[in-house]
Amino acid sequence: MANTPTASTMANSRRESSLRENEPAELGRDFVHYLREYARENPETAALWCFGIGFVLGWKLKLW
Repeated sequence: MANTPTASTMANSRRESSLRENEPAELGRDFVHYLREYARENPETAALWCFGIGFVLGWKLKLW
């Protein structure tokens, strides 16, 4: 009976495994994968977003 896992130790192990699954590098890869899929499915919308972001960045970061 001493070696049986309790509910709290099982919950802690589940929590630790879910934290490992959500590592920043993995989340970044998932996000990039999602953006690529979205761009393949909606190329016009993705192009307009890229144009808009580039326009705003170019406007705000102009060198003169």
